[in-house]
Amino acid sequence: MRRRGLVALWLLLVSPALAQQGPAPGEASDLAAVQSEFEFGHYRDVLERAERRIDRGAVDEASLVQWHKLAGLAAFNLKRTEQAQRHINALLRIDPDFALDPFVYPPTAVAFVEKQRTALAAELDRIRAERRAADAAAKRAAEERAALAREAEEQRRQIEQMSRQVTVRTVERRSFLVNFVPFGAGQFQQGRVAAGTGFAIAEALLAITSIVAYFAYGSMIETRTVTLDNRLGGPTTITETGIPANRTEEANVWRTLKIGAGLGFYGVWAAGVADAIIHHQDPVVTTRIETPPPPPPPPQARIGPGPGMLGASVTIRF
Repeated sequence: MRRRGLVALWLLLVSPALAQQGPAPGEASDLAAVQSEFEFGHYRDVLERAERRIDRGAVDEASLVQWHKLAGLAAFNLKRTEQAQRHINALLRIDPDFALDPFVYPPTAVAFVEKQRTALAAELDRIRAERRAADAAAKRAAEERAALAREAEEQRRQIEQMSRQVTVRTVERRSFLVNFVPFGAGQFQQGRVAAGTGFAIAEALLAITSIVAYFAYGSMIETRTVTLDNRLGGPTTITETGIPANRTEEANVWRTLKIGAGLGFYGVWAAGVADAIIHHQDPVVTTRIETPPPPPPPPQARIGPGPGMLGASVTIRF
């Protein structure tokens, strides 16, 4: 039993290598010739030729199955049971699921093969399990090789991409005078949009309030003409400009609002100028990495026959 296990292991290890080698030159023709001899009933010649070919070795797995089948069936027909068992057992160890076609071979031959399969059932199950494990290991190895190949390709692509990367350095000159412009101009120049928007909104509201208060206060100023009776020279006309007494309180509110909003505008403007000066930088250097597109392929020229019987054409692809 131990010897059978060693033989099965040897076949399991050797058969993939033989299968990769492929049939030897003339293998198919030799098989066809021996198969023809078998069909004519020359079993002794078939057995001798098949065993000589098996002993020479270097046979691919599919051909080896056919040689053992011919040798085993020839020995079976010659009543050489031991030889027939040896070849059929070797065949089943190579292909545990092999079976004779009952429409081609006689029932006695089919029954003989099935009897040998039953006798080797435990060993054949072990061979199938070993082959399944070997196939699974080969599949895992192939997947690992594919993963390594993908990783290597990704690394190569990244290296190629990095080799094409260029560093772009931009130098921006910022004017110092812009910091004194109201409505957040200094902050916008520095790229500080939120701060610039805050100063712009605050200064705009204060400026609008001061302007509205200015025009509202001015609209309350009235001009009137007063005639006085002068005993020496007759009546005298006097023009008065001012705010009526009944609107003095309203005028004071608008004047206070105008002055307060104006002072607030200049205060916020001064704060904006100070903030812009504190954050001022000149020059400002920014750096970024760019990957230019790959260069176009070189132009290809092809010279071939032109239309018709005579002439030639030149095609250039960019």
